[in-house]
Amino acid sequence: MEDSAAVAGRLWDGWLPLSVRRLIAGALPGGEADARRLVVWLAGVHDIGKATPAFACQVEQLAQVMRGHGLEMRSRQAMGADRRLAPHGLAGQALLGEWLEERHGWTVKQTGQFTVAVGGHHGVPPEHGQIQALDRHPHLLRTHGPSGTLWKRVQEELLDACADEFGVREHLAAWRAVKLPQPVQVLLSALVIVSDWIASNPDLFPYFPEDVPRTGAQRIASAWTGLGLPGPWRAEEPTGDVQELFASRFDLPPGAKVRPVQDAAVELVREMDEPGLMVIEAPMGEGKTEAALAAVEVLAARSGAGGVFFALPTMATGNAMFPRLLDWLDRLPAPNGTRYSVLLAHSKAALNDDFADLMGTSRRIAAVDVDGVEERAWRPSSRNHSAAAELVAHAWLRGRKKAMLSSFVAGTVDQLLFAGLKSRHLAMRHLAIAGKVVVIDEAHAYDTYMSVYLDRVLSWLGTYRVPVVVLSATLPAGRRRELAEAYAGKATGETAASFDAVAQAGDYPLLTAVTPGGAPIVRRPAASARRTDVELERFDDDLGVLADRLEVELAGGGCVLVVRNTVRRVLETAAVLRERFGEANVTVAHSCFIDVDRAAKDAGLLKRFGPPGKADDRPQAAHIVVASQVAEQSLDVDFDLLVTDLAPVDLLLQRMGRLHRHLRGGEAQTDRPERLRQARCLVTGVDWDAPVPAPVPGSVAVYGAYALLRSAAALLPHLDNGRQRPVRLPADISPLVQRAYADGPDGPVDWTEALEVARARHEEHRADQAERAATFRLDAAARPGRPLFGWVAAGVGDADDTREGRAQVRDTRESLEVVVVQRRADGTLATVPWLEPDRHGRPRAGLALPTDQVPTALAARTAASCGLRLPIQFGYADVMDRAIDELEELHIPAWQVKDSHWLAGQLVLPLDEDCQTHLAGFRLRYSKSDGLEVSRA
Repeated sequence: MEDSAAVAGRLWDGWLPLSVRRLIAGALPGGEADARRLVVWLAGVHDIGKATPAFACQVEQLAQVMRGHGLEMRSRQAMGADRRLAPHGLAGQALLGEWLEERHGWTVKQTGQFTVAVGGHHGVPPEHGQIQALDRHPHLLRTHGPSGTLWKRVQEELLDACADEFGVREHLAAWRAVKLPQPVQVLLSALVIVSDWIASNPDLFPYFPEDVPRTGAQRIASAWTGLGLPGPWRAEEPTGDVQELFASRFDLPPGAKVRPVQDAAVELVREMDEPGLMVIEAPMGEGKTEAALAAVEVLAARSGAGGVFFALPTMATGNAMFPRLLDWLDRLPAPNGTRYSVLLAHSKAALNDDFADLMGTSRRIAAVDVDGVEERAWRPSSRNHSAAAELVAHAWLRGRKKAMLSSFVAGTVDQLLFAGLKSRHLAMRHLAIAGKVVVIDEAHAYDTYMSVYLDRVLSWLGTYRVPVVVLSATLPAGRRRELAEAYAGKATGETAASFDAVAQAGDYPLLTAVTPGGAPIVRRPAASARRTDVELERFDDDLGVLADRLEVELAGGGCVLVVRNTVRRVLETAAVLRERFGEANVTVAHSCFIDVDRAAKDAGLLKRFGPPGKADDRPQAAHIVVASQVAEQSLDVDFDLLVTDLAPVDLLLQRMGRLHRHLRGGEAQTDRPERLRQARCLVTGVDWDAPVPAPVPGSVAVYGAYALLRSAAALLPHLDNGRQRPVRLPADISPLVQRAYADGPDGPVDWTEALEVARARHEEHRADQAERAATFRLDAAARPGRPLFGWVAAGVGDADDTREGRAQVRDTRESLEVVVVQRRADGTLATVPWLEPDRHGRPRAGLALPTDQVPTALAARTAASCGLRLPIQFGYADVMDRAIDELEELHIPAWQVKDSHWLAGQLVLPLDEDCQTHLAGFRLRYSKSDGLEVSRA
């Protein structure tokens, strides 16, 4: 009890962000002093439920000693299943509530909001039914008969001692009138959990008599120094103009000027009455990320936030953002000796080299003496540790329930959406985001299912007063309003009119800001001078015709991007184009590559097609990249000509953002082949000759007919008029998006019936998504004073970034992930043979993977980096079950041990020496150039 309370005090003083301390303090009459007392006291009493017969009977030898002192109890066997009705957290909640009522005059309604932090300290606040069941079994808290009086006296003595030791007795009368907001109850619960976890670590707090003789103060000082948790970021608001700020924080090219939207974003957050939500809508390549990070610095300084969470749609975008976040952190001003905890938050983060470097510099957690200078493993006699200023992936913060507590996090948006999912230890996720500024990138990329969770999370972020920055190039106006209202709260009266204006704003770029409970503010910065006119053209969905056309277009050289909506169409297209242009002149990129090959593909694309000055290997001869949707996001690549399947208009615009993205030879683009100096986009994947355009079945399966037809309708003026009516980027981005996502009808009269049928299916699908998402969605925060009882009732259990976890917040079929290895002719296993050496020059190809022991660390990590998510064919239940059964035939017991963390629990897919295999009735073939190809066996 004393250790937990002491840890809670240390967390409050040296680790908890100022914004969280302010929020808790604001609910109490004595402000921050009261808040600290309350946190320390709750942590101190959280295990009072262990002073009960239901808990004490577990070890008969110790129970017998207690019986010898008059504390009678039945044996564990005699109590039987009834013991489950009194887990020590719930028992502690009951005892603390009773003590407050009987000794301090509180009512039942007043106690729950405080005691729930004790009841929920194992991750789930008690439900009303559990509370009532315990009330019907009082013998679990105190044995019937004369011994019951002694049990009660012991429990009260412990609670009295804690009240005196932690200085709350004289404050309980004033707290009786308090109505704790539910967000504060969540944070108190989370702080009790963190305190308990740290204090329960025997490396930090050795059990008696193993511990060396010392005072309690020495014990906590040793443990806290040994833990070495980096403190929160303490941002200072940058002064000076925006140009100076950007020059000092980002690697700007010589002579580069801040873009108008970047300048306006910083000025807007400086003008806001209090930190809130800001939506930045601006074109692709306009520097929204830099604008967000600059705004973050101001918002953090004003709010007291102690870190940043940058949420991105995919692992690939998270990996791309992580080094940018580290570069920004390196440029932030900080006192000497400052340490920040940093995290890449997705399931394969350990395979990321930048994050692995940070993990490699972190140290083991152990108790140390505060005066030590050396660093080595702790022993009772040791006197060690001194920390240097650094960015660290802190060892204690690596567990799946603790990792998000790191100060600076880049990761998939799933990690944010989990905060809206009823799940165990949800309070920990809320503590993690409550003390940060949250940035949500690519906000247009989330469907109805994900948006249900995102909107609920935004409502909680608003109650926590967490600053949020939302980024999008192609956000529908209706969605803009939904995001703002989710954060600020449902608008009423005069405020409603201002939200109507948000939904009607058609300007671009556009900034929208709102504070919790406030009215939105809109700013309309000028667009940057950079403009691209893209001529659209209908194009037949015929591969022979495509090859003929590209032969003409590329007669003088040039780089073409062909985007297909399915992997099958990518591979079919690449096969035909290679016959015409040669293997070396056609590159394939899609999602069905093993992780290490996918990363190499991205790096290769950036090296060849990235910005001038950074890409040093741009092809001089004709080259074609055939890609799936992986080309839409995160990659700063630049092509001379675009061919794309019809897609929803916002995604089509994202693809156009890869066309003439940079100036090559000035405004006239004179460094591009003469024929390709005018940006052009050929739209295919559609039967344009049908009475109503008929997208190919694969596109309909991915996006639905309605979104595709609305996209075609919005683009008609540009498709019909070609050179006379190009798509003007960025000016036409918002009008096209708003038209495609408007509620009213669109398109020629001849399309009306087809659109209505497609719309009905679309609305049915959206309603189904919303209904299914609501099943496990967290409720909105209830009125102040209402306890968190049943807060995550009927939830999903644990939620984490696994295949099953992601399926809870994304409306996608479950997918199988495998580790791809090669089976040699002699039956032994090895890593695949085409891998390049790692960045330290160590070979990775063909490393032996023995099945009778754990492979070497390098071989195991290399194999783990060859993870592959199997395509949709394996997402159907019967096929998945069959595939799992077949994969589990290669079960390697030697790999399922603690020392095999890279490979334990993984499904292994062995390819033969021709890189082929059969699985669940399918033939699988893999190549470094084309990735995975799947066909019926």
